[in-house]
Amino acid sequence: MKIGYARVSAADQDFDGQIERLKASGCEKIFAENESGKSTNGRHELDRAIKALKASDTLVVVRLDRLARSVRDLLRLLDDIKSAGARFRALDDPWCDTTTPQGELILTVMGGLAEFERKLIRQRCEEGIQRAKAKGKQFGRPRVLDIGQRRRIAERYAAGETMAALADDYGCGEATIWRALSTP
Repeated sequence: MKIGYARVSAADQDFDGQIERLKASGCEKIFAENESGKSTNGRHELDRAIKALKASDTLVVVRLDRLARSVRDLLRLLDDIKSAGARFRALDDPWCDTTTPQGELILTVMGGLAEFERKLIRQRCEEGIQRAKAKGKQFGRPRVLDIGQRRRIAERYAAGETMAALADDYGCGEATIWRALSTP
């Protein structure tokens, strides 16, 4: 079965033209909504369309930009469609048609490129972190207590004061006092 999805992003637009084309392509069921493509969690009709897919069904859109705004979004949605055992087709973008071996190949290459891009970004971030650490940059949340305060806390605790009393004096929680005592 072919299931259609139509979307417009502005209130003054209509999706009648998309619906006509989806019907002409053989879609038996069509989900349509007025929602921005930037929103990845507000497209409820798209979610419903994907949930309606069964094995060997095909989700059809008029143009690829009606489904996704980025390669990452597209690949995530295509993975959801594939998980349902279904396929995908964009009428105006014949290269994006998982019902053909050529379309599958193109999308596999796109997925590989997206994965490559993610790895490059991760590598650049890691290199930046290593450079910052080499320059003495401290990562994470700043310490509540400085070295002198931690030393005085250790002395007072060894003299018999409780963690609760120390926490009150230093305006922090007992967990902070405990970490100050257990971390050099």
